[in-house]
Amino acid sequence: MEWEKTDKPEKTPQTEEPENLEEPGKQPDVRLEKRQSFWTGFMGGMVTAAVLVLAVQLAVRYLPSFFSGLTSGTDSGTSLNLDMNAVYSKISFLEELINEHYYGEVDSQNVQEYIYKGLVAGLDDIYAAYYTQEELARIEESNTGAYEGIGVNLSQNTLTGEITVAECYEGSPAAEAGLQAEDQIIAVNGQSVEGMELTAVSDLVRTAEGETGRITVIREGENDSLDIDVKRGQVELPTVESQMLENGTGYIKILEFDQVTVEQFRKAEEDLESQGMEALIIDLRDNPGGVLDSVCDILREILPEGLILYTETKDGEREEYYCDGENEIQIPLAVLVNENSASASEVFAGAVKDYGIGTLVGTTTFGKGIVQQIIRINDGTAVKLTIAKYFTPSGNNIHEIGIEPDVKVEAAWDTSQDEEVSMEEDNQLQTAIKVLEEE
Repeated sequence: MEWEKTDKPEKTPQTEEPENLEEPGKQPDVRLEKRQSFWTGFMGGMVTAAVLVLAVQLAVRYLPSFFSGLTSGTDSGTSLNLDMNAVYSKISFLEELINEHYYGEVDSQNVQEYIYKGLVAGLDDIYAAYYTQEELARIEESNTGAYEGIGVNLSQNTLTGEITVAECYEGSPAAEAGLQAEDQIIAVNGQSVEGMELTAVSDLVRTAEGETGRITVIREGENDSLDIDVKRGQVELPTVESQMLENGTGYIKILEFDQVTVEQFRKAEEDLESQGMEALIIDLRDNPGGVLDSVCDILREILPEGLILYTETKDGEREEYYCDGENEIQIPLAVLVNENSASASEVFAGAVKDYGIGTLVGTTTFGKGIVQQIIRINDGTAVKLTIAKYFTPSGNNIHEIGIEPDVKVEAAWDTSQDEEVSMEEDNQLQTAIKVLEEE
C-alpha cells in the first residue's frame, strides 16, 4: 500500500502517502530535482474547461437539440454511475466546436489527459489525482527518497528571479565538486538561466545519471564567476537529522517518511546510543507524512508488542499492522508535533500516545486519517484514490480532528513566516527537554 505525504495545511496538508509542498516565498524547493506539485495540472484542467465553455458560447445555436438528450448528472452516492452515451456525445460535440472555432494549435494527447484529470477532480477529493506517465515517475522517485541528480536544494527569489543553492546535501556529487550553499546559478552547460523558472533550471541541472554538467555560479567574495563540473549520480535525500543535546538527551528530527528513512533513523539512533543517550526526543513537526511501511518499520524500533494501526475500506475490509515488541524503547521519550504533522506522522504520534510510551509536546496535529493508494494502469499512467480510513491502536480515527498533545505548547515564533529559530529559542523543544528531565 502506498500512502502519500500531505501538503501542509492551508498554511498551506502532500499527501500521498498520506504529499508535496511549496513553501510561501519559495518555489518548489528542488528537491525539485525530485519533487513537483501536481495541483498545476488541475488548474490547467480548469483553464481547458474555460476554453470549452467559450466554445459552447460561440456555438449556442446548437445547444437546444444537443442538451435535450443529456441527463442532469445529479445522482450522488458511494458509486460512480456515469451516462457514458451522454458523456461521449458531449465530448464529441465539444470536439467539433473546438475544431471549428478554436484558433490555436491543439495537442490531442494533452486534451485526453486532462479529460482523465477532470474525471478524478470531479470526485472533489483533494487527495485524489490522475497521473500521467511522467508525473507517476516523479511520484515513485519521490517516495523512494533517492533520485538521479547532483544533490542540491534550489530556491528562487520571487522578486529578482535569481536562483541560488539553498543547500548541498552532505556527500552529494554537488558537495564533492565544490558547489556551496548561497551560490547563485547563472548558467548550466553554457546556457544562461536568466528569466527561467525554477522547474526548468532543475531539469537542466539533473539530466542523466553519469553525465557531467558544468554549472556556472556567482559566489560572494569572488571577483569572477566560477565554472563547476559536477558528475550526476544517485542521490539519497537526507530525511533524518540528529544530534546529542545536553544531559544525555538524543534528538532525532524526521523530515518525512520515505523508503530511505528507516535506515537513516536506525543509523541516527545507533550513533546516539554510542554517545550514551539516556533520553530521546523525536521531532515530527512539519513532517507531511510518507510511506506507510516506513513509519511502521520505525515504530517497530520503539513500540511494545501489539497493534500499530489498522485500516478499514468502505466495505468494512480491515487490514492490521503489528509490532513484535523486540525493540521496545527503554528510555524516556518525547515526540514533538504541530499543526503540520500529518498522515504518517500522525500514525507515529497516535501509536506513541495510545501505548503511553512517550509524551507528545506541541500543538494539535493536522488530522489526516484516510489512506490513498496509487493504482497503476496498463498504459503507464495511474490514479490515486482514497481507499480507506486508518485507526490508531485504540481504535481512534483522527481525520479532520488531529491528535492532541499531552503537553500543549504554542510556538513562540511566527511559524507562518517559515522563520528559523535556534534550539535555545525553540520553546517547544525546550519544554520537551524539561519533560524528560522530570521523568
